[in-house]
Amino acid sequence: MKLTIAVLASAFVFGGAIAQTQDKPASEHPVTDATPAAMAKADAKRDAAVEHHITDLYAKLKITSAEEPQWKKVAETMRENARELDRAIDKRDASIASATAVDNLNSYAEIAEAHAKNVKKLASAFSGLYSVMSDDQKKVADEVFSHREHDGKKVASR
Repeated sequence: MKLTIAVLASAFVFGGAIAQTQDKPASEHPVTDATPAAMAKADAKRDAAVEHHITDLYAKLKITSAEEPQWKKVAETMRENARELDRAIDKRDASIASATAVDNLNSYAEIAEAHAKNVKKLASAFSGLYSVMSDDQKKVADEVFSHREHDGKKVASR
């Protein structure tokens, strides 16, 4: 479940840059295995997914060598954001077995707050890169971050 939430949160942030997955209803999710080995495996999957997203975005935006310093800030922000979101999810997972409905809602609120804070950090880091990109790169970035695709289908612009 932790990986699903992290991937879905990343999908929200990166729109078309990330293959979106369909989530199962909460009732179909198995209880997360919180053993150290299971957590390490989940963290490794998350790290691999984040690195894949970074590589994919780098290729789509056609980052130049002159843009590398700004790109490195974006990539590191993406990694930090994934770790922070993972910590919020771990906190929720640690108490889920005894959580009340109110506890559950509050834990989701904490995850949403962490996500919102992370999107702001990414926007700040990305603005430095965006300011030095070519017009063609900016067009690609605008499309990638526009969220005009959902499940591979074009969504009409408003």
